[in-house]
Amino acid sequence: MHRSFIAGSLAAALLSGTALTASAAEYFDRIASFPITANLSSGADQKGETVAEIISASQDGKLLVYTDSPRKALGFIDIADPAQPKAAGMLPIGGEPTSVKVAGQKAYVAVNTSESFTKPSGKLVTVDLASRTIVAECALPGQPDSVAANAGVLALAIENERDEDVNDGALPQLPAGSLMVAPLGDGLDCASLKTVSLTGLAAVAGDDPEPEYVDISNDGKVVVTLQENNHIAIVDGRTGAVEAHFSAGSADLTGIDTKKDGRIDLSGAMEKVVREPDAVHWIDGNRFVTANEGDWKGGSRGFTIFNRDGSVAYESGASLEHEIVALGHYPDKRNKKGAEIEGVETGRFGGDNLIFVGSERASVVAVYRDTGAAPELVQVLPAGIGPEGLLALPERNLFVATSETDLHGDGGAAPHVTIYQRAERAAPAYPTIRSAKNADGRPIAWGALSGLAADKAQAGRLHAVTDSVYAGAPRILTIDASKKPATITGETLVTRNGAAAEKLDLEGIAVAGDGFWLASEGNPEKGLRNLLVRVDAKGAIQEEIAVPADLEKGAKNYGFEGVTVTGSGADEIVWLAVQREWADDGKNAVKLLAYKPSDKSWSAVSYPLDSAEAGWIGLSEITAVGDRVIIIERDNQIAEKAKIKKLYAVSMADMKPIKLGGELPLVQKTLVRDLPPDLKAPKGYVLDKVEGFAVDAAGDAYIVTDNDGVDDSSGETQFLKLGKL
Repeated sequence: MHRSFIAGSLAAALLSGTALTASAAEYFDRIASFPITANLSSGADQKGETVAEIISASQDGKLLVYTDSPRKALGFIDIADPAQPKAAGMLPIGGEPTSVKVAGQKAYVAVNTSESFTKPSGKLVTVDLASRTIVAECALPGQPDSVAANAGVLALAIENERDEDVNDGALPQLPAGSLMVAPLGDGLDCASLKTVSLTGLAAVAGDDPEPEYVDISNDGKVVVTLQENNHIAIVDGRTGAVEAHFSAGSADLTGIDTKKDGRIDLSGAMEKVVREPDAVHWIDGNRFVTANEGDWKGGSRGFTIFNRDGSVAYESGASLEHEIVALGHYPDKRNKKGAEIEGVETGRFGGDNLIFVGSERASVVAVYRDTGAAPELVQVLPAGIGPEGLLALPERNLFVATSETDLHGDGGAAPHVTIYQRAERAAPAYPTIRSAKNADGRPIAWGALSGLAADKAQAGRLHAVTDSVYAGAPRILTIDASKKPATITGETLVTRNGAAAEKLDLEGIAVAGDGFWLASEGNPEKGLRNLLVRVDAKGAIQEEIAVPADLEKGAKNYGFEGVTVTGSGADEIVWLAVQREWADDGKNAVKLLAYKPSDKSWSAVSYPLDSAEAGWIGLSEITAVGDRVIIIERDNQIAEKAKIKKLYAVSMADMKPIKLGGELPLVQKTLVRDLPPDLKAPKGYVLDKVEGFAVDAAGDAYIVTDNDGVDDSSGETQFLKLGKL
């Protein structure tokens, strides 16, 4: 009774944005994040693609085994100490591994060796974990996608996937797929593999079934999803008999974003969206859960719990997507299928039967407690980019998620395997910031926080702006940082002539009388000018101020990144930080521009940048604090490559701007705080864009990272209270 009450209270608090009272319960927190590039040998191509897709673990839970399709290999990670995962090497597998499952002392690997879509082939490879060697191979009649093992049964989905470039990807595209089952003891006898035909079951392209994912119950029943056929079958794993099959059906969705217009608008709806489930997992002997990713025509943005007879026990609808919006993880550029739920896993941790639901495009994993009816949302975990493989390890109180999106060759984040540990805590560590609900009962949408400013009178009250990711709806957000997590409590649309202001890339905000000064970054390639914008308290633009024409000529794509105010009345100066060098700047020097509203004059000082080990270094924020200004200086590097994320101070006595056109005085800077330790503390990889800084009325300092609107990003936002500097 007590545990159920806590879970219900947490779910309500998560969805309402209110803080929980301190009451210990069991939650997962991230304890390590392992970049799989660490498994590459010194002689391997260090920049080539590498991924971690499907993952399994040894019987004792101390060795992780994952598939790396681009490298045609299995990867191994030693998690004897889960907080300190260690590279354990890779094993070439002779093809593209699509799935892996450990049973006993062996790993069974489904491997694609297809010559083409029309000539599919594959093999099942058995790997001895003790020696890390291949001990057997079984030829398969087609291209495998998923492998499972349980209750003395092995099952393989032979997908024979379609070519999406043929006939717009429409089915049928023969040869048809099938299911394979076999008894499993200490090993596998290839001759025992039995093909189970799934042809003729589905109403959608029944002559071309494409089995996607399999799971096996404790009584040996195989549940298999036919994703493109929008169908599900249950097969006796010992006899191969199809015991039941049914359509996966459809869902009606309300309160969703359906347009790619640079804003998150939850007023849309879609009717009868076919589920087209991807991953599937038994919850118990009578129910299973599907991840309704979609691949052809559907994808209902959520997950469904089915009874064994095919009836729906629970449909998530848009509820998980709303929680994703509240956490700032919604991928606005993916509105056809939204957050795209792809993975599911289950596990019994103590007295709780937990369901894990992975969002490929939002890069989070939601954790639900099974109640036998509607599941209770317990928490949402941040993951690497594009979580694919989910693995529960209840015997060690661990959960593991893989990441299949690789950006490291382009300077972004490598795929990571993330490890979480469950323990009794007052509250989960993530999120650090979320939103409350609007008047319409839906969450305030947000992301890409790119500047912070503090209310002058109320401690813990901050304001933030969203950048050009949401160009269709530039907004000022109000944050209550006294709550944990910090809570976005209000939003103000920035308007021009009564409509949402276009062609703005808001990167900085400062309080100005009864309104705000905003810094909008220019981009000559996109026809955007660097603008200092003054708005009233309702967000209506009162004035837009451009830099002098002679200075604008030298402006590059890296313009205004922060704004702050010093002085008052006739002595008021609005300071703007320019991110990187313009044409008239010296090497490793950028401008701090000063605009004086009383006479509309421009002047500047020059600020010295650190030297970059890799990439570039620039400014992200400027904030006046007492007799100094605090500046964020950072490189554009991420994860283990990130080196420079710093707060520097410049004395106001040194901020003596002169008119533009001459040699600018070079200010001196003093290090206030090196931020990498703060950014490493959440146990993920170091985020690259520390873009907001503010000191509130009580003297407490805060920083926030920009998640790029979940575009080539995990969507993770770290809002951190640094305390008194």
